[in-house]
This record gives sequence, structure tokens and C-alpha cells, in this order.
Amino acid sequence: MKLSSSIGFCLIAGLLGLATTQGASPAPRVKTVNGVVEGTTASSGIRIFRGIPFAAPPVGELRWKAPQPAKNWEGVRPAVEFGASCMQRPVFGDMEFRSKGISEDCLYLNVWTPAKSEAEKLPVLVYFFGGGLMAGDGSEYRYDGESMATKGIVSVTINYRLTVLGFLAHPELSAEAPYHSSGNYGFLDQNAALKWVQANIAAFGGDPKRVTIAGQSAGSRSVTVQLLSPLSKGLFAGAIMESGSMVGATKPPSLAEAEKRGLEFMAAAGAHSLKDLRALPAAQVLALTAQPAWTRFDAIADNYQVPAKDLIDCADGGELARVALLQGWVTEDRNAQSLLGENPPTPEGYAAALRKEFGADADRVLALYPAGRTKDEVLDAAQTLATDRGMGYNMWRLAEGHRQSSGKPVYRYLYGRPRPKFLGRADQTPGTAGGIITNAAAASAPPKWRGAVHSAEIEYALGNLATNKHYAWEPADYKLSELMESYFANFVKTGDPNGPGLPKWPAYAPDAGFQIMNLKSESRAVPEVRPRYQLLDTLLHRK
Repeated sequence: MKLSSSIGFCLIAGLLGLATTQGASPAPRVKTVNGVVEGTTASSGIRIFRGIPFAAPPVGELRWKAPQPAKNWEGVRPAVEFGASCMQRPVFGDMEFRSKGISEDCLYLNVWTPAKSEAEKLPVLVYFFGGGLMAGDGSEYRYDGESMATKGIVSVTINYRLTVLGFLAHPELSAEAPYHSSGNYGFLDQNAALKWVQANIAAFGGDPKRVTIAGQSAGSRSVTVQLLSPLSKGLFAGAIMESGSMVGATKPPSLAEAEKRGLEFMAAAGAHSLKDLRALPAAQVLALTAQPAWTRFDAIADNYQVPAKDLIDCADGGELARVALLQGWVTEDRNAQSLLGENPPTPEGYAAALRKEFGADADRVLALYPAGRTKDEVLDAAQTLATDRGMGYNMWRLAEGHRQSSGKPVYRYLYGRPRPKFLGRADQTPGTAGGIITNAAAASAPPKWRGAVHSAEIEYALGNLATNKHYAWEPADYKLSELMESYFANFVKTGDPNGPGLPKWPAYAPDAGFQIMNLKSESRAVPEVRPRYQLLDTLLHRK
């Protein structure tokens, strides 16, 4: 029906929940609980809303406090540009942001929606970025939500506080908090974003009952926290974890340990009280994290979001959110050298590395991770063991407990496609985040990756190969991306990655093996894998 009056047009659009202004290319508008936002429309027809506040700026007295509700606004708020990145140093030189600088005022999210009406009730994907809880941003090209949106999904990326401003614990902070704990503010930001989604996503055509959370690396560890946290129960219906788990061999520090470190940080900052510390410029606080002693501020067992007990017991005991899970990792999440150390890539060097790492149990490990005789065979074995020890075991252990205790299916993959030819200059080298590092010294010895490196799958899974101009993507890469994105999209829609035209992906069972993500997709049993992880379970998780 052709509408002749702007009043009638606005009335109809308002009833649909996606209001627009009159004109040949009207800008889309949506009314959130805080006010109206106006975004843009891509050539694909996807409506994009950037830089929407989901919490109040965590500045001044709100620094190191749980996120507070965003304030309402009058009129129409432009949602065209990404919000600022949260305070961080450029610790990963190849991250490529579209935001305009860093700021404490950073709690914003972005929405890509194909919906033209709130009545569509489409599934929703909320993606948490990675970066070691030290860096990253929802504006990075690799997380762009447009491609997923073209598959009928409302895609959301968020920002959350990082490093010392997101994870500092301190006795004074714990004393003033109504929940008697501190730290983990970045995870509380994620929870606030999920609550915002519950309250607002219907206006963007999404279904708040069909939300899937996802993330890679620290983003995947964040998914673990939301699975564990009683604060996030009921806020999502599915989860995707890529190369990162809080459940596993390493236990997070206790609140008491983190508070002690917070006292030491306050002294290093020259502050005598929490009031003094809050009065320091954010840039000055952040600058201290360039010192080795203060580089990492990480998740802690605060007993508010993260239980103060063995997280493996939580997984085994059915204490994670009982939702369907898709999870996996990549073949070179850890490289061979991280295991070999200074030992040469020879059978003797490999055996020496195992003795150093596993002591009297080295022969048991060697029996399940044999090295062969050639250099390549040794490097393959060392890479496999390093990845299993540093990543695969943690992911497997969470899945093993969740599969048995939740009553929900787990779909598991191992991704193995190495990145293709790098297109950078002679003074540039590829980074694991997918971008480039310009440094002549580093470029003289570029990394020699033998498999798929940590984070290599992100652009494939989210359909964003074309946004990364640093590699010579081949037709096979785009074919694999379409396959992997289809699996992920199906899971977001139904809790099951399977669909018409896709190779069958069975739910994880002890004899079902991995779903192998490579140039072709196949599901096959890998009989040697389970005994390996069972051995690592006895070695890495001794009571």
C-alpha cells in the first residue's frame, strides 16, 4: 500500500516498532526503554544501530562499581557511530577498531537487525569480544553483525570494562558494594547488556526468549562466567564458546587474594584511599598496567558471579545454565614452541620437555602423544599436546560435565584451516587477531603457523572474511565460511547446528568424536582423543 501522508506513514511505522522519518531513504528509528534511537540502513537492507548506551558511564563515583541504569533522553538519539572503546593499552597491535578512541565512558552496544517489524520475533546473537580481558571492542571488523543478520538473526556486540578498570578488587570496594565483593566489573557489564537485551530487543524485531550468547578467547571465558552466574540465569537460551573456558585446570584467584593485590596496586598508584584512587585520571591508572607487575587483572572467584569453589564441580553438578552448547577450539591454539621451550624439535628434545612438564608421568603422556622421528612429526605432536594442555582440556572438561549434568546437547568442533597467504608489506607481520603489526624487526622473523591459530575462525564463523583485507582469501575459504556460518546461525535459531544441505553434525557423546571444521566438514570419531583428555584430567585436576 502506498502511503500519501507522512502522518500516516509515521503512525504505521510506529506500530511496527521500527519508526522512520519521511524520505526516499528514511533512517530507521526504534524506541528503547530510554528513548528513541535513529540508525542507518545498509545496502543489504540490514538496519544498523551503533553506540546505544546500555548503562550509565562508569566514571567518577561509578568507577569500580556495578553498572548503573542508563539515563533516559529526550528527542531522537543518533545511533550511527560506534561508542568509545573501553580504556586499554594497545597490547595487541593488530586489533582494528572502528570506534573513536578510548574512554571510561564506554558502555555501549550495537545492533544489526533484518527485522522490519517487532512482530517478527527473530533469534538473537549477543557476541562478547576477546582480548585477554585487557583489550578488544565491539566495533572490530571481525565481529561485525551484518552477515549474520542477513541470515535472519538480530546480532548484538557490546563493550565491557577491561584490565584494571574492569577487574580491580579491593577491600574498600568490597565493603561499599551491597553484594560484599569486588572485581569482575566487566562481567557485570555483560550481565547488564543481557538485561538490556531482554528489555529492548523486541523493539528491534528480536525475541528475548531466543537469545544466544557467544564469544572467543576472553569472550568465551566470559560466556563461561555468564553460564555460571546466578545473576544471568534466564537471560539466554543457548551458548557458543570458541577457544576459552573458565572451567579447567587453572582456578581463578580468590577474592581475598585479589583484594590483597588491589591494596598493592593502590600503593603503587600513590593513592591512600579509594577516594584518592577514583580521583586519578583514568589514563594515569591505565598507564600503570604497562608495568609487568600490573599487566593482568583477571577474573576472580568473587562468590557473586563466579563461585568460590572448584568450577569443574560446578559443571559436573549441573550448576551451569541448562542451555544447549556449541563449543570448540582450533588446532594451533597453542604452538609447539610453548611446550618445547628451549628444547630442539627432536624426539629427545620432546621427551625432555615432557619430563620437565609432567615429571614422573612423562612416559604416560608420551604413550598417548607419540612424537615419531622426524622434525615435522615432533612439531605436530608438541603442538597437539600444547593445545590440548592449554585449551582443549579445559573446553572438553566443561563440555563433559555439562553434557552429563544439564540434559542439554553439546556440539563440538575442532577447526583446522590455516589462514591463507598474508598480503602485508615486508615490514609487516600477521597478528593472531587477524590484523597486521608494522614492525621491521618482528617482520624479519614472521610467525610460522602450522595450523589454525588462536582466533583464526572468527571471520569464518561470522561471515566476515571480506572485512579482512590482509589475506588472499580463496574460493575454498568463502565456501568454508558459508558452511561454518550456517552451522552457527542454525544453532542460534534452533539450538541445533544441523540444517538442510549441511553435513550431519551429531551432538557430542564419548564415541561421537569432533566435528572437524576444515576445507570439508565431516563428523568422525577420534578414538585417541578421549583417553588423552582423561589422562590430562588426572594430571591437571588433582584434588
